[in-house]
Amino acid sequence: MPKTDSLSTAASYHRILGIEFFDGTAKAAIAKMRTGGLLVVPAAPALKDLDRSPDYRESLLNADLAITDSAFMVLIWNGLQRASIRRLSGLEYLRELLLESDVRQPGNTLWIMASPVSARRNLTWLAEQGIDIPEDNIYMAPMYGPVIEDVALLERLNRLRPQHVIVTVGGGTQERLGLYLKRSLTYLPAIHCIGAAIAFLSGDQVHIPVWADKFYLGWLFRSLSEPKRYIPRYWDARKLFALMLRNRGNLPALKPAPKNS
Repeated sequence: MPKTDSLSTAASYHRILGIEFFDGTAKAAIAKMRTGGLLVVPAAPALKDLDRSPDYRESLLNADLAITDSAFMVLIWNGLQRASIRRLSGLEYLRELLLESDVRQPGNTLWIMASPVSARRNLTWLAEQGIDIPEDNIYMAPMYGPVIEDVALLERLNRLRPQHVIVTVGGGTQERLGLYLKRSLTYLPAIHCIGAAIAFLSGDQVHIPVWADKFYLGWLFRSLSEPKRYIPRYWDARKLFALMLRNRGNLPALKPAPKNS
């Protein structure tokens, strides 16, 4: 079990599907990332594939901190177990992270953006918050395949050596990228895989108010904004219920990959 510290005395950990999930405040989570490491924010649409996606599974098992972003997972767990957990969303975490002086310091954070359009919106919003990002500290993610290798990104990070790396690409990919960086860099920054969280603030995706995030309604806002895109994704995430019902705190057995016909 990971150790607690004076800044996170109220924090604890719960093993869900074999993953040690942090149960504490955003401030306490940020404090734990001070010395570097990989933070992941698993969402239900990706978690449901924990028994059939070995690379995603490995990234969660080797993360230094996993926070309870998935409202669906938290609701299921609290319905199954006496020891309930609180939800710490990626959006709440990012809001708190962006208040940190070392994150706001120009050149101390490298942002990995999902696309040029997203980057423009995100950077405009960050500038409005008083956070200026040097051009060299903005990296446009390519389309990563099943095996992640990005020599150009490694070279830039090893040259700049920022204290923080914030990854804004999609779930299922960002965790694998984060693990690749953790294992391949010559130093260990704090790698924050926050996915779409900044898009809810910058207008790149639908705005999610603080109250909606607090009451687990982020999925509804996204579904209403782009129903064809998000309703099938969240409907498919229902499979997480059966996975948690069968395994609870245990890591699900990995299913064999389907044979090529």
